[in-house]
Amino acid sequence: MSKINLKYKAFLKSWPFKEAEQILKRNGGLENFKIPNKGYILLETGYGPSGLPHIGTFGEVVRTTMVRNAFMSLIDCPTKLVAFSDDMDGLRKVPDNVPNKDMLSKYIGKPLTAIPDPFEKYESFGHHNNAKLRFFLDEFKFDYNFISSTEKYKSGFFDNTIIKILQNYEKILEIILPTLRKERKSNYSPFLPVSGETGNILQTQINEYRPKSNSIIYTEPQSNKKVEVLVTGGNCKLQWKVDWAMRWMALGVDYEMCGKDLTESVDLASKICKAVGKKSPVNLIYEMFLDEKGEKISKSVGNGISVDEWLRYGSPESLSLFMYQKPKSAKKLFFDVIPKTIDEYISHCNSYDRLDDQKKFDSPIWHIHSGKPVKIKSDITFNSLTNLVSICNTTDKKLIWDFVNQYDANINPENNPAFDKLIDCSINFYNDFVLPNKKYLNINVDNKIVFKDIRDVLKNKINNNTSAEEIQTLLYEVGKNHEFDNLKEFFKLVYQVLLGQEQGPRLGSFIKLYGVEDTIKIIDQKLKKLDNVN
Repeated sequence: MSKINLKYKAFLKSWPFKEAEQILKRNGGLENFKIPNKGYILLETGYGPSGLPHIGTFGEVVRTTMVRNAFMSLIDCPTKLVAFSDDMDGLRKVPDNVPNKDMLSKYIGKPLTAIPDPFEKYESFGHHNNAKLRFFLDEFKFDYNFISSTEKYKSGFFDNTIIKILQNYEKILEIILPTLRKERKSNYSPFLPVSGETGNILQTQINEYRPKSNSIIYTEPQSNKKVEVLVTGGNCKLQWKVDWAMRWMALGVDYEMCGKDLTESVDLASKICKAVGKKSPVNLIYEMFLDEKGEKISKSVGNGISVDEWLRYGSPESLSLFMYQKPKSAKKLFFDVIPKTIDEYISHCNSYDRLDDQKKFDSPIWHIHSGKPVKIKSDITFNSLTNLVSICNTTDKKLIWDFVNQYDANINPENNPAFDKLIDCSINFYNDFVLPNKKYLNINVDNKIVFKDIRDVLKNKINNNTSAEEIQTLLYEVGKNHEFDNLKEFFKLVYQVLLGQEQGPRLGSFIKLYGVEDTIKIIDQKLKKLDNVN
């Protein structure tokens, strides 16, 4: 990635650059930067595969990628991005959005990679969900390394760090215990032994810690026998907050972001790193995504929007823009945000070349396209496209292209495949959300004169050279002449009659796209219908 000119660095304001600056400071700052002993900067994203990957998982990876690209544009240093799956975690409850729930319920407490796949496709439930994660990360061409918790525990990769945890268990207990409820304190331990009898991850009291032999002694719940087990080799898993700190230390993580619900976990994991004499990574705490009801989106419940659902109605770039915007602010994530975000993306693309060189680096477009912005070959918005489909009342893609080419003859599916895909998305959105709610308002004797005046303006005052803005101004005059208390009511009336909905596009731009003559035909048909009734 090309480096940003030094004269701009002090003025960069976008959040990925601010996060990149924190990574630089952690390693000596821009002037005295020192590459870590491992030879690269490591950015991590975490995934709990107790449920299918969801859009929040994607968001964490795309945002971390933006920070990584910002960092690489500031300094020459190798980087890696890790997608870490906590697949050795014990299954706590059966997700709502999977088949064979009765079968899964028999494996509560067992590691996710030791549970049969309810979809009957992979060797375990953990492997299935890991495969789903990797599939859609690959689909978006993310540059990442996948790491399985199970593999790292069982291979011994974590052993040296786990031994340090055992050697410092008293310090760690002093950090964690004050944060727990009284009943939880009585049997809390950083170590969760894997039962030799059942294979379950055991939440049980540890009878004795033995740092000299790298082992612990616990009592098996079923047989009531005391068992000594090594903490290494995957015989034990660490409790979540301790596990997170261990992972940071073992992998040498320099940066990781997480949701607001993990704020306490970040704080405690950072204190554990310090207690063991290690440095914790830079963290960004982002706000959670909410569904239409204002409830947190959950992968186990399956509420909100999936990545596949977004891509039915919008482009990958629009999804990346949604993730880019204000990560520290809570945002509702439901279907109505998709058209708005698509049009915001188009607007940012169209304005990018007009930005000062310095401001280009803070544009969402620079971050979405990894410093290599693309150009949109048309200024037609998604909102206008959807309304074009609506007024044509058709899903015939060729017919939609015919109208588009009346407006802009220079684009076609071959030279603008992104726009061609956008037409598909607008048809899907129309079929699923607009068509079921269409409710046309007929022209009546009270508003007949309004639509006659609109028709007359279109016939007599507009030609092929009239701009969309000029059309809009002329329509404003019609609304003013008929003394609407609020011009919003005027436009609402037009939308209800022409489109069968209460809201719609900017009429000047839409009429320019749909065509003046075709708009006149629609109004004439509506007026004729009234005359036939009378």
